[in-house]
Amino acid sequence: MITSTTNHLDGKFVTDYIQLVSGQTIMGANVVRDFMAGITDMVGGRSGTYENKLNEGKEIAIREMQEEAAKLGADAVIGVDLDFETLRDGMMMIVATGTAVKISEHE
Repeated sequence: MITSTTNHLDGKFVTDYIQLVSGQTIMGANVVRDFMAGITDMVGGRSGTYENKLNEGKEIAIREMQEEAAKLGADAVIGVDLDFETLRDGMMMIVATGTAVKISEHE
């Protein structure tokens, strides 16, 4: 499924705006384990452990959003926005939202 942060797709025409769709994930993190792993892979202020966790959560949220759009008969999701929030107790929430649309090659 085509998924884009833009509201237009080059060479495609939106024929029907279906509805807002979203996908979300809440991921728990063992703070001590992840902190210790983060110390070992910190290079230049970056932690591969946390980056991998963020990417994993992002992919899950996008996939859920795409699945919801597919159930509605959409060909694409446009105007996608990703939100990342940290919750209490080391939990992380990632939400992907966008507009499910039908598209065509011709106007």
